[in-house]
Amino acid sequence: MSIQGLLGRKVGMTTHYREDGTVVPVTVIRIGPCIATQIRTRTRDGYEAVQVGFEPVKRLNKPETGHQARSGGKFRFIHEFRPRAELASIQVGQKFDASVFQVGDFVAVTGTSKGRGYQGGMRRHNFKGGPRTHGQSDRQRSPGAIGSTTHPGHVWKGTRMAGHMGAIQATISGIQIVKIDPEQNVVLVKGAVPGPENGLVTVRYLGRESAEHIARREAERKRQAEAAKKPETIQKAPRAAPARPPAQAAKKG
Repeated sequence: MSIQGLLGRKVGMTTHYREDGTVVPVTVIRIGPCIATQIRTRTRDGYEAVQVGFEPVKRLNKPETGHQARSGGKFRFIHEFRPRAELASIQVGQKFDASVFQVGDFVAVTGTSKGRGYQGGMRRHNFKGGPRTHGQSDRQRSPGAIGSTTHPGHVWKGTRMAGHMGAIQATISGIQIVKIDPEQNVVLVKGAVPGPENGLVTVRYLGRESAEHIARREAERKRQAEAAKKPETIQKAPRAAPARPPAQAAKKG
């Protein structure tokens, strides 16, 4: 893997079936292809990174056109990622696709969450609302008091109130790649990722599981699958004989 991450588009969610029959909810992400537009070096820029472009466009302004001229294309989005190999092996114009990742890699997916518009305190901040009785006929969803009476005499900055919800940058970290289709540049990651369908996302590499951990997890999954197929046998305990009442003493005549 020569670069830490790539840009892509969220396609949507679906269901993936493993070989043992277990079901995994996954998100389909179309990765790249991304083209290297510039190489950041420590001697010139103070840090090492690879700048890549995503989604070709026909027209750009003159500064962006000149900046991307060496890569041989014009791209809508530009992003930098840390290299995971020697910079000497990466050249401007080099192409990166889904083959950068491997099945089992842990990644962090960053995107812009869905916009929910203007929402009240109950939905935006999970408030419980006011009482439903004792004359509170119109305060069921009210946030309650927001001021502090005479002192300080104003509403504190940052007070949780109603307002615009969503449409912010969000990151889901530590999700695992379940499947890769290099022909279509598609990766399937376990679980949900932020953003709507066709939303722009950034996929960054975090690490990879060890072979021993993968083997233990697969063995445990197979054991659970086999246990689920076997019918449960309930062993009945032998029925104990009813206890007899103690012999009554003979009555004296």
